[in-house]
Amino acid sequence: MAAVTTLDRELVETYQRDGAVCVRGLFNPELVRLARQAIDAVLANPSELAIVASRPDDPGRFIEDFCNWQRIPLLEELVRKSPAAAAAGELMKASVVRFFHDHILVKEPGTRQHTPWHQDQPYYNVDGVQGCSMWLPVDPVSRSSTLELVAGSHRGPWFLPRTFLDNQAKWFPEGKLAELPDIHNARDRFPIVGWELEPGDAVFFHFLTLHASAGVEGPSRRRVLSLRFLGDDIVHAPRPWRTSPPFPGLESELPAGSAMNHPLFPVLWRA
Repeated sequence: MAAVTTLDRELVETYQRDGAVCVRGLFNPELVRLARQAIDAVLANPSELAIVASRPDDPGRFIEDFCNWQRIPLLEELVRKSPAAAAAGELMKASVVRFFHDHILVKEPGTRQHTPWHQDQPYYNVDGVQGCSMWLPVDPVSRSSTLELVAGSHRGPWFLPRTFLDNQAKWFPEGKLAELPDIHNARDRFPIVGWELEPGDAVFFHFLTLHASAGVEGPSRRRVLSLRFLGDDIVHAPRPWRTSPPFPGLESELPAGSAMNHPLFPVLWRA
């Protein structure tokens, strides 16, 4: 089981209200070093799911990779021993927390590519409200390059997911879900939150919380490990398209509407 932690009640209530919270110093220096080593191990040996999410003319490079915990021992060690699952469980007010997947996001120095505003859950193969992501940088992150979130957007609605570079609706059909509002060009109309972060600080947010981030400035590098967690009410929701990330063949083992009781999603924490 993952490490035990106890969060301030105010943090829990802020998460419940806003769908996003920053937990300062959650990871000690040893765990930050482990996270940094795990990210670098993935970069040195990327999976078949790895993508370059920046344009060819970008002076930097934005690299993403998914679902590596079963093949990178350092990453599995971190997933199982860190306080992240316990913190997610407390924030969600869950009684049990399963691991969903890992995601690394690395923006090399000078990367201009923004991560556009989006929700995570419409890209996934799960339904329910107790889904939580952790965003852990292993490099200092300025306020201008940090993860930004729209407080309260976890209450919905779902917005149509699109590809980040060419804006295509490859998941739900056009018109099936509401179109995302133009947050980028109307920032003052939305309650946007974000934090300058040091290694060890972790941002937790609901799967439906709208979020985005800018590029990175100058010589700075932004390596981030995101871990995703499932609470009590999350069930399998097979889609007729390739989800992000994909779990090929899972629909033959977990029927639609069933709990995520599968070796791919180990229980990490119980209340």
